[in-house]
Amino acid sequence: MQKTHMAALAAGLLLAAAATAADSSKKWHWVASWGSAQMVPEAQNELPQEHWRDATLRQIVHVALGGEKVRVRISNAFGTTPLTVEAAGIGLARAPGNPDIDPQSARALTFGGRPSVMIPAGAEYYSDVVALPHKAGADIAVSLYFNGAPSKQTGHPGSRATSFVAKGQRTLDAAWSGAEKIPRWYMLADVEVQAPRDVGAVAAVGDSITDGYGTTTDGNDRWPDVLAGRIAAGGKAMGVVNVGIGGGRMLRDGLGPNLASRFDRDVITRAGVTHAVVMIGVNDLGGQHRNGEDIPTARAKLIEDLQQAHRQLVERAHAHGICVIGGTVTPYAGSDYYRPAATNEADRQQLNDWIRKSGVFDAVADFDAALRDPQQPDKLRKEYDNDGLHPSIAGLRAMAEAVPLKALQTRCGGAK
Repeated sequence: MQKTHMAALAAGLLLAAAATAADSSKKWHWVASWGSAQMVPEAQNELPQEHWRDATLRQIVHVALGGEKVRVRISNAFGTTPLTVEAAGIGLARAPGNPDIDPQSARALTFGGRPSVMIPAGAEYYSDVVALPHKAGADIAVSLYFNGAPSKQTGHPGSRATSFVAKGQRTLDAAWSGAEKIPRWYMLADVEVQAPRDVGAVAAVGDSITDGYGTTTDGNDRWPDVLAGRIAAGGKAMGVVNVGIGGGRMLRDGLGPNLASRFDRDVITRAGVTHAVVMIGVNDLGGQHRNGEDIPTARAKLIEDLQQAHRQLVERAHAHGICVIGGTVTPYAGSDYYRPAATNEADRQQLNDWIRKSGVFDAVADFDAALRDPQQPDKLRKEYDNDGLHPSIAGLRAMAEAVPLKALQTRCGGAK
């Protein structure tokens, strides 16, 4: 009888523990706090071969969310052979642009309990969970040690942040004197934070304007960075992920893959994403004119294809419970690169009018209205103009202000 009673008690305790664990899992989930869009670096942007042999790469990222537990996603998405990470580490960086970390925060990253991992071609792997208490807006250093390069690299050249390379296995070293500076990110897709279930993330989708062309290296002053500050100041935590790619287009590959092809990886499957701000199209519009395909039938077809592609993105997002905020295309008549004609400006206006009025989107961020010159609406306002195409840092702040915070507080129905 006593044995039966003890067995019943043990079973009850196990059931209680399982129920507690299940209840805890309902309260927490993983949310992308920082991330970047992956692509194949051009030859001049590749990590040099000498930095793959017995070398440690330390990359600094600026996270939107605070938390206690984190994990890292490492990408070999465009590799055609396996990528082996021999060792990895994480810690709190002293400051952006500085390779040193707080020695008390240094933690080894493991993969299934092991210090090294082989990531197959085309795959992305998570590290094990690690305790790393940090505040929102912290700078986190992720260090990866390699002994050989994959046949094709995966990365994000437009980092506007300084990474560092040093010889040897130095993943947990706090001080990094004499390290070589590399102004790019490689193989690093996400830093995720364990957050309450009601905390989501917004993915800022776009081209070089979103990626941060013209911003301050290590300054974290891209418009999604400024948006993260606005959200934090509003009192409601939210991850912010920048998945802009310089030269990116909606319909055709540019310096990176076209948005229609990368939307699932960069938005839908990213942990905790509840919203996306999509601003894309200036390179589609400008490229057609620059490449000499600027005839009426081709222009009409381009607008039709852009509208259809936007509809497809929204449908796919809604199926996963993700709200989509449509961003209007900003003026670019002052661009020496594209030099648009009046007909191209008419196309931009037509696309923007559709974004505002079609009802396809859950909300609109009217970047065009925020940045255009009232006297010359085909051009950026002088104080917001960098080069006729890209906004100045003041213009990027105005873009962040144009995102309706109320729309980020509304959840859309769906499976996610």
